[in-house]
Amino acid sequence: MTGAGLRGAVGAMEPAEPLWQRVPTRDEHGQLLSDFMMIIPGLRARPPHLIDRAVAAIEDVLLHYRRVVVFADLNLRLNVLWVSVRPRPGICLELPAAIALRVPEAKLVAHKSGR
Repeated sequence: MTGAGLRGAVGAMEPAEPLWQRVPTRDEHGQLLSDFMMIIPGLRARPPHLIDRAVAAIEDVLLHYRRVVVFADLNLRLNVLWVSVRPRPGICLELPAAIALRVPEAKLVAHKSGR
């Protein structure tokens, strides 16, 4: 994960650069990264303590996969989680499944594998 993690993204009050400008496309060795996006319906409308619980669960999963996770961004306004990972067979299905085990309402929308 980059920066202050998901909690930093949730607490940000100023507009950030568009996601397409912040998402890395290659790792430090020039290898293409893979990405996936999940939607978490209704997350922003929940009470703060339930948002915090969901964010903590997502952070726990991402930390467990820290060797492959390069970037993560949670957009509360859109209820969207974007994650960029080092290419590894099946990771764009395995990691979202692990998140969905902790946050069942999180649904995989799309993924793009690096070549």
